[in-house]
Formats: sequence, structure tokens, C-alpha cells
Amino acid sequence: MLCVMKLEGMDIQRAMVVYAHPDDAEFGVAGTVAKWSRAGVEVTYCMITNGASGSDDPKMTRERLREIRYAEQRAAAKILGVKHCVFLGYEDGYLYPTLEVRRDVARQIRIHRPDVLVTMDPTMRIADDLYVNHPDHIAAGEVALRSINPDASTRQMFPELWTDEHLEPHKPKALLLEAFGRPATVVVDISDVLEIKVKALRAHTSQLGPEAEAMVREWAKRTGKAAGYKAGESFRIVRLENDAAERPRRQKRPPTRARAKAARHAAAGTRRRSSTGRR
Repeated sequence: MLCVMKLEGMDIQRAMVVYAHPDDAEFGVAGTVAKWSRAGVEVTYCMITNGASGSDDPKMTRERLREIRYAEQRAAAKILGVKHCVFLGYEDGYLYPTLEVRRDVARQIRIHRPDVLVTMDPTMRIADDLYVNHPDHIAAGEVALRSINPDASTRQMFPELWTDEHLEPHKPKALLLEAFGRPATVVVDISDVLEIKVKALRAHTSQLGPEAEAMVREWAKRTGKAAGYKAGESFRIVRLENDAAERPRRQKRPPTRARAKAARHAAAGTRRRSSTGRR
């Protein structure tokens, strides 16, 4: 039985985290994932690439590193209580938001039907004048955005997903973009799960330098401080569940000349039909 977690007035029963590489989620959003899992939310990880470029060791092969990183990600997911861990297997470092990638991510969203989709903001290119964002991160975020509109939510987009695979369209209630130090809508208090986040991060032994744990703790401390927490993770929330409710109100905006003319013709036609008694 799924439990419900509240986030900014939204009920969350299922969440999906879409990232480029094994370990991306542990660096960025694992505290929030741990809180959701602890509350009974069904969390799915969707890792788009295989992580096979993440080594400078001349003796390492891509095939071997792929299996290492998959195993590390599964271990981290288990620590966090993640229910499903999906690997799409695209090559690390070569990711683009192609139609094939978009279809594969849309398929997972239609299968798992999350209330909330979590990913990295694809508009983030440079952070604090110290870090240039990985192009795979940008591509993964772009794919996640395109899944909202139109890939996962539109019946005639990738129609084979519902005609052949019987996967109905699905649109989450909200999209959460990892703020990564940028202006945020919400800061999640992860003070009580910070050690779980760090433990999950440590599962990625092939990727961690000696400074990684201290860096993540400092990020969490700095992010939480702004909201009065000991540790936090920040997100920009894009609310999607209000789209249908907002649409009628948007349609009431002042009509253009063309729409006003069409409305007059329609009204005249209605009056003529009423006067003649035809329906």
C-alpha cells in the first residue's frame, strides 16, 4: 500500500528521479529521496547513461566500469529505499536528447506514473564560476522537460507506446528541478536523513575523491541554513496539476479582432437558427 507524502500542498505517492549517471542523484537529491522513501513513497530511479566514461584509470575498460557503476547505483538505491532502479544504458559522455532517448524516458514515465518528476535543471551551465556542468546532465534534464510536454503526456506522441505497448499517457503533478545553488521554490529539510544521504553517496566508491563527502555536507549545510534547517536540498517546482484548471481562465482574456469577429458571426448564426426553429 502506497503512503502519501505532502510537498507544497501536493500529495505524492510515486516519484521518479531522471538523471544522466549513476551517482548524480546521490550528490544532488538523495536526502529528499530518503525522506520520501521513509514516508512510504514509491521512488523510481531512471539512469539514462551507463557511467562508463567515469574513470581515468588506463587499465579500466568501459565494459567493466559499466558493471561497477550499475552495482554501485543499486547499492545506493537500496540504502535510500528506492523501489525501482532502471538503467537505459546509453553511453556516458555521448548523450543527446534524441527521439530514441525521449521515447525511452517517456516509456518509463508511463509505466511508473509518478506524481513528481525530479531532474537537473538543463539551463544550468556554470555554477559559482567553479564548475562547468556536464553535457550529459544538460541533455538528461532536457529529455525530462520534453517528457512533460509532449512525450509522456500526449497520446499521439510516440503512439506506439499506447497502440503496441498499451501504455497510457501520463503527466506528473509537478516537476522538481535541482536548484544547485540557484534561486529555489522550496528547500527540503534533510537534517534527519543527511547521514543516509552520505552513506548512499559512499556506495559510489569508483567515483569519490577524498573531498566528496565534505563537499556534500557543506552544500547541504549552506542550502539548509537559508531556510533555518541544519541541512537541506533545494528545488525549483514547476506545478503541472493546475494546467487544466488554469486553461479556462486563460481563455477569458480579451479577444483579438479575429476572435471577436468570429464570435459575432457565431452569435448571429445562433440567433438565426433560433428564429427559424432549426436545431
